[in-house]
This record gives sequence, C-alpha cells and structure tokens, in this order.
Amino acid sequence: MTGLFKRAHGGGAQLTLDPVEASILRSLMVQMLELIGPGPGEDAPEDPLAALFAEGPTKPPADPALARLFPDAYAEGPEAGELSSEFRRFTENDLRARKRDDAVAVVRAIDDAEEDRKGRAVVRLDPDGCRRTLGALNDLRLTLGSRLDVSEDDDSLYALPDEDPRKPMVMAYLWLGGLQESLLETMF
Repeated sequence: MTGLFKRAHGGGAQLTLDPVEASILRSLMVQMLELIGPGPGEDAPEDPLAALFAEGPTKPPADPALARLFPDAYAEGPEAGELSSEFRRFTENDLRARKRDDAVAVVRAIDDAEEDRKGRAVVRLDPDGCRRTLGALNDLRLTLGSRLDVSEDDDSLYALPDEDPRKPMVMAYLWLGGLQESLLETMF
C-alpha cells in the first residue's frame, strides 16, 4: 500500500496510489455504480419542476447491500412501514443520484490523476472532492460490509485464513476503512 490521504497544498487532499491500488479502487467504484443503477433515462421529465416532484420507489430494495445504502427511515411503531414507504417515495431518487454523483466523481479523480516519477497515481481533491470521496468510500464500505455480513461484535474477519474466498473482499474493506479514516483526519 502506497499511502493514505494527506493534506494538499492550497486545501483539499491528495492520495498516492500504485497502479494496482488505483485499478482496484476504480473497479470497486464502478461496481458500486452498477449496483446503485443508472440515473433517469430518456423517459425522465425534461421539466425541472416535474423532475422535482417525480416519485421514487415505495418498497425497500431486496438486495441487502442496497437496503443498507437506502434504509427505511422509520424502524419502530405501528405506522413505520407506511411512513418509511412515503419517505422513500420522495427521497430515494435524490439519494441514489447523490451516491451516483459521488462515485462518478471518485472515478473521474482517479482517471485525472497525475503520474509521479515512480508511476504512481497522485489523486488530488479539492474540498468538495473530499466530501464526495468520503461519501463514496462510506457507501462502498457499507456495501462490502453488507456482503460480508459484518457486525459490530464480530472480530472474525481479522483472522480469516488466506484460503477463505472472502479474504480479498475483507482486505478491500479494511483498506477502504484506512482510506476513509485518513481522509477524515485530513479534512478536520
């Protein structure tokens, strides 16, 4: 691993990745984009006011990773299901769009990275890019954590044998956690 986020001159942050790391991070972001799904298609209303009032889904996603990214707003009470459905109908499209935009921003930042003398990608982020990257890293960790069935009380992931098929995903999950933590420290 080449490094973690560091404060950049003039604000923002920078991250130096070797070519394999850059490829892995980019690939994970693209896979998350595929999971979240495409944005509005050709049938989307052209009228901005109509788009503002477009209704989204009312049922939670069946995929556990998507359900983690787009959870119910209300968990308890006799009307929780109905209230969550109504909340989801008016918020999920915007939330999906924001998550897509954040992941696309990270992919573009990787694609636009400068190459240093050692052939590593130097990803530079302005303050808004830091915020978007932090959100995308969080979404990616939630997705991987859901796929790995991570719980707060389970430390078994840290001791997986090398032959366990989950090991690469666990390594990515832990690496992303380090990136996320270093970006937070850089931002604040």
